[in-house]
Amino acid sequence: MVGEMEDCALFFLDVQGNVGSWNKGAEMIKGYTAAEVIGTSFRRFYTAEGIARGLPDQMIEEARRNGTARQSGWRVKKDGNLFWAQVTLSAMHDEEGKLIGFSKFTRDMTEKMSIEKALNEYARELEFKNKELEQFVYIASHDLQEPLLTVRNFVDLLKDEYGSVFDENAELYLTFINQSTERMRNLIKGLLDYSRLGGNQPKKQIDLNAIIDGVRHDLYTQIESSGARIFCQELPLIRGHETAIRQLFQNLLSNSLKFRKVGVPPEIHISAQQDGEFWKFEVRDNGIGIEERFTEKIFAIFQRLHSHSEYEGHGIGLSHCKKIVEMHSGEIYVKSLIGEGSCFYFTIKI
Repeated sequence: MVGEMEDCALFFLDVQGNVGSWNKGAEMIKGYTAAEVIGTSFRRFYTAEGIARGLPDQMIEEARRNGTARQSGWRVKKDGNLFWAQVTLSAMHDEEGKLIGFSKFTRDMTEKMSIEKALNEYARELEFKNKELEQFVYIASHDLQEPLLTVRNFVDLLKDEYGSVFDENAELYLTFINQSTERMRNLIKGLLDYSRLGGNQPKKQIDLNAIIDGVRHDLYTQIESSGARIFCQELPLIRGHETAIRQLFQNLLSNSLKFRKVGVPPEIHISAQQDGEFWKFEVRDNGIGIEERFTEKIFAIFQRLHSHSEYEGHGIGLSHCKKIVEMHSGEIYVKSLIGEGSCFYFTIKI
């Protein structure tokens, strides 16, 4: 059976380290036939650098002393090519306990190592790109906000210095300028917030019922002014990024409060149920609804379905939600009908 193993090299050495047997796996991995290696030293499989460092003798001595020795490193095939080997050398004794040789087990881990190396390099490159992007967003946002602040200050100066001679049209134009700069400032802030989502904040156990209570408090003015009613079932404890999860629920509830029917108090229902290895959440409202053709588009950053004159906003809130859910290994989607409200579903891994 040992001789038939083809995915690993398994052979025996005498006490000096000379090859005494050779299986098919050894021939496939190293390229030598049994006739070419039996009786020769196993040191031939090491690189010149490994031999200079005394690795073969160190391995034999360790196995002699401890019963087993393990090494990982480059080894040489018959054709001179290198492969990454994972090697175990075990001492063999006779009935009287005398050392009679060693069994040597070698696996070619080159492919696995190459994959791991590629993944590590990709991870490092991705981390570098993310840091580069964060820096770019911060610098760009800062540079963009400076001229906006300048415009705002000069508008205020114009009002202070020449407000008495402005007619109604001039006042209206200045108001438009201020509104536009404020909208741009909020867009930039939203972009910064989006780029910073998650960060290095550790995951922790979160009481979602407490999160909903906090969101209700934050949205108190909107809830009271709209006459909204929020119905929330008992929600589970989860592990996640607390600030982000709170932002997720706040964005979804704000969305339901904003896109309500004229003259109809909003009703929002929040529930959760376990679905395999995920918690599946539902946030359902009785608002204006969304056309089916837009149900995916709304999660893209800066996407708006309504004009600023109809509804305030910057097209960032739901893209925040999508990013937060994906940070927690979940997905988010919406089912909706015009005039009948919307139901947002999202999952978070348990």
